[in-house]
Amino acid sequence: MQPLSYAVELTQKLIRCPSVTPAEGGALDLLEATLTDLGFTCTRLPFGEGDERIDNLYARIGTEAPHFAFAGHTDVVPPGNTASWRHDAFSGTIEDGLIYGRGAADMKGGIAAFVGACRSYLATDKLAGSISLIITGDEEAAAINGTIKMVEWLEASGNVPDFCVVGEPTNPSAIGEVIKNGRRGSLTCALAVTGSQGHVAYPHLANNPVPALCEMLAPINSTELDGGTAFFDPSTAQVTALNIADPASNVIPDSVTAQFNIRFNTEHTADSLTGWLEEHFERVAEKTGVQFEARFASNAAPFITEPGPFTALLSDAIFSQTGTTPSLSTTGGTSDARFICKICPVAEFGLVGRTMHKIDEHVATDDIETLVSIYHDILARAVSLQEGS
Repeated sequence: MQPLSYAVELTQKLIRCPSVTPAEGGALDLLEATLTDLGFTCTRLPFGEGDERIDNLYARIGTEAPHFAFAGHTDVVPPGNTASWRHDAFSGTIEDGLIYGRGAADMKGGIAAFVGACRSYLATDKLAGSISLIITGDEEAAAINGTIKMVEWLEASGNVPDFCVVGEPTNPSAIGEVIKNGRRGSLTCALAVTGSQGHVAYPHLANNPVPALCEMLAPINSTELDGGTAFFDPSTAQVTALNIADPASNVIPDSVTAQFNIRFNTEHTADSLTGWLEEHFERVAEKTGVQFEARFASNAAPFITEPGPFTALLSDAIFSQTGTTPSLSTTGGTSDARFICKICPVAEFGLVGRTMHKIDEHVATDDIETLVSIYHDILARAVSLQEGS
């Protein structure tokens, strides 16, 4: 049996750290020790208090420009029904060329590839500029004491990178297919509508809030809100929950609630959507005589890194190592790139994400090695990008 490669062995070690948000689980300790051995200066950055406290890690080698950063997260979602796993969710078992475990794809394999690429680059190339790793512990949760706070710290401490790659698993089925150069924003609303209860046989003595709720939801019920842009698909809205307080068949309820989410492009902002919806809700409420409460929350604004020298560099490196020309995409959920985009150009590229958050999450060990080669190539090219900019 051949020994494991450096990056695959590190992936295995990281998977064995049970770092379900908000637990650090030993993952950042492992990375701090590993990166210190490679010559990085490491800084632990805990933010928050009590149960909301999150541990984060910043590591940098070099002090000069260009400054290239890798960013990612060691926290993982819970394993779910552990009895359904082929192998223990935190074992890092390798079988038939696949490494299994929670976080294998999202995104401990990607972080191990970061470190593997840094190690190989530092061993074979003269360091020009500096390299850093921005590693958070709460991407899978509220994301309020992780990268968003680290970005503030980077600005305050003079550590802002010139460009950054986030190692999210961007590829649908084979490594090299997709670079994410933007993401949509997200807006969630919890909507409660109150009327008055009554007997269904005497509707004139009640005020059913259900029709009012349906009218309020009409503009955002599984619909497209615009025609899309050059970089984004149309903004979409989906109702995700409905509840009637009194489900008896002969009772008109006095209150109903709903929840919906809008994934929006750069044609909108969270404020513009909130204002539009509140005006619509108020018109319906006035017409129907109901009361309503709408609670909005947004943890992501849309962003785009337009095609240019940086995305071309990534594409060229990927093609040189895989023979595949990746497409640029803004689909999918949110990522910590939404915070990093405020300080430097950022794009996402990582492993195949087909099994992320699933039972038996896994990635191919060969893909980890390919990703190491791609990241090494990106590091080597990043110097010429800065010099030529």
